[in-house]
Amino acid sequence: MGVSGSGKSTIADALGRRLGWIVEDADRFHSKSNIEKMSAGIALTDEDRWSWLRAVAAEIGRNRASGTSIIMACSALKRAYRDILVNGHRDTRIVYLRGDKDLIASRLKARLAHFMPPGLLEDQFDTLEEPAADERPIVVDIDATVDDIADRIVTMLEPDQKIS
Repeated sequence: MGVSGSGKSTIADALGRRLGWIVEDADRFHSKSNIEKMSAGIALTDEDRWSWLRAVAAEIGRNRASGTSIIMACSALKRAYRDILVNGHRDTRIVYLRGDKDLIASRLKARLAHFMPPGLLEDQFDTLEEPAADERPIVVDIDATVDDIADRIVTMLEPDQKIS
């Protein structure tokens, strides 16, 4: 989890390669209207996000039911969003990719072909509720290489865990 530009998709791919788990990007589950809003520089509201979060949670649930481990790259900026995704399962872990606003802004400006414009970063940070201790988050600062970040996360995972 983390704001746009924190490296969620990149780190998820690196973890998937290391762990042999399925990797999904929650952006794939956004409705056309949500993508159009964000592309136009309009921040999503909670109301916009609920159906998207339910779709992401359903995908996590399908994988859980089939015994498949999945890494879901998802912003999950608020506690309420994460609660929907985790759905009470203690073996589902939240990985928070924490980063400095200036670093993330520079990444967003360099990123091509993504519907999330850099102008919405401020709203993302305003919306962000950092995970509380009772969520048992794995918190990783993103000021390192992709390999270093992925290695840190893998060492912090307990055996047989799933991450979202």
